[in-house]
Amino acid sequence: MRFIFHYPETNGPDGDVLDAGPLREVAVAAERAGFDGLSLSEHPVPGARWLASGGHQTLDPFVALAYAAAATERLRLLTYLAVAPYRNPFLLAKAAATLDKLSDGRLILGLGTGYQKSEFHALGVDMEERNALFDEALDVLPLHWSGEPFSYQGRHFSARDVVARPRPVQDPIPIWVGGNSKLSRRRVAERAQGWMPMSGGAQLSATARTPSLGSVQELAVAIAELREAAAAAGRSERIDVLYSYQGAGIHSPTVEPDRHREAFAELEKAGVTWVVVSSGTHSPSATLEFLEAFGSAYLS
Repeated sequence: MRFIFHYPETNGPDGDVLDAGPLREVAVAAERAGFDGLSLSEHPVPGARWLASGGHQTLDPFVALAYAAAATERLRLLTYLAVAPYRNPFLLAKAAATLDKLSDGRLILGLGTGYQKSEFHALGVDMEERNALFDEALDVLPLHWSGEPFSYQGRHFSARDVVARPRPVQDPIPIWVGGNSKLSRRRVAERAQGWMPMSGGAQLSATARTPSLGSVQELAVAIAELREAAAAAGRSERIDVLYSYQGAGIHSPTVEPDRHREAFAELEKAGVTWVVVSSGTHSPSATLEFLEAFGSAYLS
């Protein structure tokens, strides 16, 4: 099982998005501590009411992860997650291919359908179309990345005999789909390389418009069913599963480490292949201390 560090988010309307530390320094420290990846989320224009109730600002994940790529050598770079319906799929494909090319094949493209009505309105995207637009993106991405001529008629665009370069280094760039719904899991089984279930509890699931996940035992059943569905669809490659670990006390990683090791072992037994953790820190020194402590406790 491998570990990703999610850059800590500054919640609320105040504070700076980089309160937890300079991105370059944090990325280098995460790599040095033994993490296998770094992730950033996406909210291009969050609503003020959502921010006031605990929401957060973000960097542009593609720009910021490209910056982190230049400062590191092996960290995988995960958009956790980019909202596919927000963009024309060709712009999404180009950003992903560029980042993968410049990072020498380190991108993992985490995608979701989105849930913030105010953001959809601000971006001029019909929220009721988000599932159709998401599926269009899943169609277009491999066509764009092939580097070969193709045509595609979408709901709001028409691509006629186009060719897009550069080809990404990875073939394909891994696509991980977020969400707990049966539709999300079906997309993973049939068309993606990974699943990112939401594990933040019933309140967060309601906010994000996705079913609550339940216990680790229920997660294990869902993972087994997903992999069986992938096999039934004729797929032989491994389907990765990313779990967001928020065990009590993990922000102090050297306290009760055996309890967290047992939890990680239980997740691995359930079929989880990647775990994402964050530090909840709001200063560079605290973030760097967390990374060093987590690395020494669980990654060395």
